[in-house]
Amino acid sequence: MAKTGKFEPWVLGLRQSVKQLGKGWGVRNNDGFITLRNRPQKTQVSIGLKWHEANTLEALERIKSIHKLFKKGHTLKESAKRALGNSEYIELDWKQCALNFKDQKINHGTAIKHETWKKKYEPVVSMAVDLLISSKPPSNPADLIDLCIKDWKTGSRSREIRAQNLAQFLNHCVARERFSASWLPPTDLKSHIGRAPANQMSYKGDPIEDEQIIELIASLPIDSFGQRWADAIRLMALYGLRPIELKHLTVRTDNKTNKPYLWCSYQKRTGSGMTKPRVLYPLPVCNEKWLLLERLQANLLKLPPLRDGDQASDGFLTYLGRQKYWKQLKQEMIKESQRLVPYSFRHAYSLRGHSQNIDTGSMAAAMGHSIEVHCRSYPWASQNTVQAAFEKVANHTHK
Repeated sequence: MAKTGKFEPWVLGLRQSVKQLGKGWGVRNNDGFITLRNRPQKTQVSIGLKWHEANTLEALERIKSIHKLFKKGHTLKESAKRALGNSEYIELDWKQCALNFKDQKINHGTAIKHETWKKKYEPVVSMAVDLLISSKPPSNPADLIDLCIKDWKTGSRSREIRAQNLAQFLNHCVARERFSASWLPPTDLKSHIGRAPANQMSYKGDPIEDEQIIELIASLPIDSFGQRWADAIRLMALYGLRPIELKHLTVRTDNKTNKPYLWCSYQKRTGSGMTKPRVLYPLPVCNEKWLLLERLQANLLKLPPLRDGDQASDGFLTYLGRQKYWKQLKQEMIKESQRLVPYSFRHAYSLRGHSQNIDTGSMAAAMGHSIEVHCRSYPWASQNTVQAAFEKVANHTHK
């Protein structure tokens, strides 16, 4: 069997002949097939012949036919279709595939939002396409994934999301665009994502103590803007809210008791679907009576402007990042290998609830996620449940 290395005489001859068609024309071995490329337009098609010396003459004839139709104004894809007739060939239009994938994600299936596509999918898909249509593209999905995630921290959530979304794109290419099965991504991405160092701080942050919440609120400016941020912190700490959920709060009335309660209509998209809107249950911070529900019901509580999605946290980081006590507290927590973030108020709610022996299932429901996610996010949740279970057995035994 003849070698197929790029320096073989037949390879050099084929490439030289194709170059004579004009600037930017070339051929490459893609998945064992001869692929014709037009670099100026960043497009390529397989001409349906295997990368082998025996196919050199036929390949040149097909390429010349495609080139002739291309010069008449047809796209490379259309030229290949017309020139090859019913011959089998593989369309490798990565750019068009990316557009089709975007349409599929936004308008079909679970239908993600445009901002989700722009923030979480478009960057990695665009980077992948740029690599795949470059002069030296990766030849397999594993190498492509590594190139697209290498600049993100090993084991980080952002690296994991980036790898997962790129894998979705490659699966789409094979399942919907008829690309070769050789482009299917690995079923297990763990080797690509890696594991975070044992001493690395949690990106999601750690809980802040209730006394520190009270002191932080007291340290904020007493002007109207400062008090808006103070109320935002009070709401997140009292009800265990995500920052974005501050934009989705309403006061409702219980039909049976006629008592008002706070309702959160926010729905978070997860790997298993959508979270549900929920009733909010307060867990007082140091027995403070902030009357937040009453003030909301009377339209007497105004919150600071917040952006949508994950960017809602950015507003807190910008404002609190200028506050002296926040800076001080942040440094104190760093010394304890902990991370202070806007979610720290929500984490404090979880810790407060479990310290009061509220069961894991109830806490998970109150915070708007599954028990599995709750235990994974809050280690004290499972620890609390285990401890309570064995204490119950011990008490029963000693009776």
